Amino acid sequence: MTVDGLIHLGASHFGSALEVQAALADMDAVGTSVAVAAPVHPRGADFTAANKAVAQACAGSGGRLVPLARVDPWDVAAAVAELGRAVAGGARGLFLHPAEEHFRINDDRVRPVVEAAAELGVPVVVAAGFHLYSEPLQLGRAAQWAPGNPFVLTNGGQFNISGMAQFDAELALGNDNVLVQTSGMYREDFLERVVATFGPERLMFASAAPVFTMAYERARVDLAHFGDEERDLILDGNARRVFGVPA
Repeated sequence: MTVDGLIHLGASHFGSALEVQAALADMDAVGTSVAVAAPVHPRGADFTAANKAVAQACAGSGGRLVPLARVDPWDVAAAVAELGRAVAGGARGLFLHPAEEHFRINDDRVRPVVEAAAELGVPVVVAAGFHLYSEPLQLGRAAQWAPGNPFVLTNGGQFNISGMAQFDAELALGNDNVLVQTSGMYREDFLERVVATFGPERLMFASAAPVFTMAYERARVDLAHFGDEERDLILDGNARRVFGVPA
């Protein structure tokens, strides 16, 4: 069994697009059972409509797609209200994209949204590694706002995983609630070091399709040097635990 910890559904304002049938076909091709789906940044920035569309698509997928809610924290009250509505409607987590919504993840205005997710009992997933918006030290600070709630970082926590960037990503992982996803992480040795240093429970497979290619992202985990039990957690168990996906 395999759970993809993040795909992006819909037609993005920035050009990428992935619709339900294409997502399911791609999942079948790589042996993925379930994928966690976040809305893209919608044209017109109507996140309520985008969240409803993804929730509806997931509801009609026979359990193969699990929805996340996406909000824009520039309007804190609206973001918290929309998160509550979406979670009541079945969303299994909060997705934040600081670069596309143009906010710093450690800006104090984001804190009530992160805390609201914790109060609702859902994890926070952050598009990580974007210069000035979601760099590792910023992410580590934001993770401390709700230390008992899972805080999941895409892209290994940092795109440029070299030199001090790798050290900074590990500092973010120093927070016990932080997990990193494998999407876009070109350093196999970094993925292996995360498991060796912090444990296999802190690494989660995700393709982030269509930004990245499902088959290529799956190969990152298949080719890395993990034991069978570690690989099972990375490919399946961690996402099921964090997002409440039934086995």
